[in-house]
Amino acid sequence: MTDVIAARREGAILEVTLDRPKANAIDWKTSRMMGETFKVFRDDPELRIAIVKTAGDKFFCAGWDLKAASAGDVEMVDHDYGVGGFAGLQELRDFNKPVIACVNGMAVGGGFELALSCDLIYASEHSTFALPEIRAGTLADAATIKLPKRIPYHIAMDLLLTGRWMNAAEAHQWGLVNEVLPKEKLEDRVWEVARLLAGGPPLVFAAIKETARVAEALTFQDAMNKVTRRQLHTVDTLYGSEDTREGRRAFAEKRDPVWRGR
Repeated sequence: MTDVIAARREGAILEVTLDRPKANAIDWKTSRMMGETFKVFRDDPELRIAIVKTAGDKFFCAGWDLKAASAGDVEMVDHDYGVGGFAGLQELRDFNKPVIACVNGMAVGGGFELALSCDLIYASEHSTFALPEIRAGTLADAATIKLPKRIPYHIAMDLLLTGRWMNAAEAHQWGLVNEVLPKEKLEDRVWEVARLLAGGPPLVFAAIKETARVAEALTFQDAMNKVTRRQLHTVDTLYGSEDTREGRRAFAEKRDPVWRGR
């Protein structure tokens, strides 16, 4: 696709690789390219699962390119990250397809936030995570919003307030990552999971993602009301779909369902 962003398709799976030496830091141009890549993924009915990975073993992603910003990258200073916000995933509207992060190396600042924007996180044993924004006198905005909802509050605040490093084992301990693997087995495992999900019901996945996202800002009963009254677009689409009827038939007939995404 470009020298910085490479996209590879296998059936319903899109693998997106960021390759920006030395640390896979993201400047405004890269963020915009990532946003356009994920927008295409979102809007392509043939694509169901995305994998986000980066090149190299040292850095998964160093996050925001501070050197570019300090050198006058005006768009970065003004937070003009393009469609989807920073790295293309954080604020992409109506984004209801599963994304898997394949973390190999240091996930720092915005790189950590990139991983948090994914639905599943798999990490190599030598991977580490940190939010050093406090040392640069700035706010890790997305992480400050998301992290206390993902792991215990006091652990999240420890990371945010101190900027300390968390290794992969500790990240797994707190449920931040799904699995920790030797780096030589990491990509095979991520692809195994992606292929499993690619065979799943895409309309159900979409309903799960929208329901979970909307429910964050609602009470349990208000969220349930939106679901049961079919007030969420993905839920309404699901309940009136061929796939829902196919699922019921397949269950009754004791066979595997054939999902068509409609």
